[in-house]
Amino acid sequence: MSNRIVAKFGGSSLADSDQFRKVKSIVLDNEKRKYVVPSAPGKRFSKDYKITDLLYLCHAHAQNEISFDDVFKHIEDRYIGLAKELEVKIDIKKHLDEVKKKIADGASADYTASRGEYLNGLILADYLEYEFIDASEVICFKNYGKVDLEATQKAIDEKLSGIERAVIPGFYGAKDDGTIKTFTRGGSDVTGAIIARCVGAELYENWTDVSGFLMADPNIVENPKPIEVVTYKELRELSYMGAKVLHEESIFPIRDVCIPINIRNTNKPEDKGTLIVDDNRPISYSGTITGIAGKKDFTVIAVQKMLLNSEQGFCRKLLSILESNGVSFENMPSGIDSVSLVIEDAQLGDKLDGILEEIKKQCNPDSLEVYPNMALISTVGRGMDRTKGISSKVFRGLAEGDVNIRMINQGSSEINITVGVENDDFEKALRGIYRAFAQ
Repeated sequence: MSNRIVAKFGGSSLADSDQFRKVKSIVLDNEKRKYVVPSAPGKRFSKDYKITDLLYLCHAHAQNEISFDDVFKHIEDRYIGLAKELEVKIDIKKHLDEVKKKIADGASADYTASRGEYLNGLILADYLEYEFIDASEVICFKNYGKVDLEATQKAIDEKLSGIERAVIPGFYGAKDDGTIKTFTRGGSDVTGAIIARCVGAELYENWTDVSGFLMADPNIVENPKPIEVVTYKELRELSYMGAKVLHEESIFPIRDVCIPINIRNTNKPEDKGTLIVDDNRPISYSGTITGIAGKKDFTVIAVQKMLLNSEQGFCRKLLSILESNGVSFENMPSGIDSVSLVIEDAQLGDKLDGILEEIKKQCNPDSLEVYPNMALISTVGRGMDRTKGISSKVFRGLAEGDVNIRMINQGSSEINITVGVENDDFEKALRGIYRAFAQ
């Protein structure tokens, strides 16, 4: 591996000049931090605005032929204030004027939103005395919107040749014709991962306002333990169930080249954070779990039919009904004469009655029951399948928390056990499971 580290800093890490100073101290503390990927400035305080939100608002006003001068003034004040307080040499007003003119002239939403990272990158590059590389010159999108890794690799090789240190804004790139294209919100994480892959980094650092992942939601569990090491696969399971620290797509560019990701806290750089590692790395932990995460608001459709197991195509019919209604499912636990569909309420919307009618017509079940207000909780750990007593701990924690289990499902990967409980029992269920393993 190379002696290069790619460091991405989130919006909270670059919200004001004090945060910029922390970032500079972190970057210069390790000479391996050669490529820095900034987000747009985030909130400085609870009632503040994120720059990206203000830019989207400017675009909406412009599209509806409404003056966006007042909104853009907030953006100008933030960047001009940053440039002045950091005493950078760049004429940021000139760049702001250019952005404002292009928005007024009908620039796309993607272009408009991307300027938050672009402007922040200009200031940060000047402040660090690093080269500025426009992401539109190195992050290549295909015309239908997917990243072209081959073209990106070539562009990065050419652009960074001879450039020792650079700031490359996150969140956006460009199509073949030069049109600016953004990732989904939080996409600076993805930019950082792509840069790490293409420069062959030994580590991808993702600096934010938390010291990595915790074993459980701190809003529910008091002082949960930090997760020091987690595999890509475990992270996917935890993120899917609501443990959001990192943009979930940011894993894919570097997973197959085994570059570890380190989640760090800009405000507490002394904390080790969480290290995300290759799935094939030897397991050094057993007898415990990696983390617990969950989500509320699911509906379970329970279908029962005698000799269901011998009826060919039964589950295919069920799933085709969901597909025809534009609905995806989360889990599908089954028995010899029963199968249940666990569906997120946001997916289901007002389609439940129609789906039930189609199931009755096409599948002719003996019984069809609906259980609303369900929550799912996943207990995740790569060492679970080799450790005795994990399941008993989960269920003992639920029993001691006085929680009734409505559904149990273990993934085929055997790194998670998912239980379904009533929405009202969600918090005490999560606390109960955590206590069972944290003791």
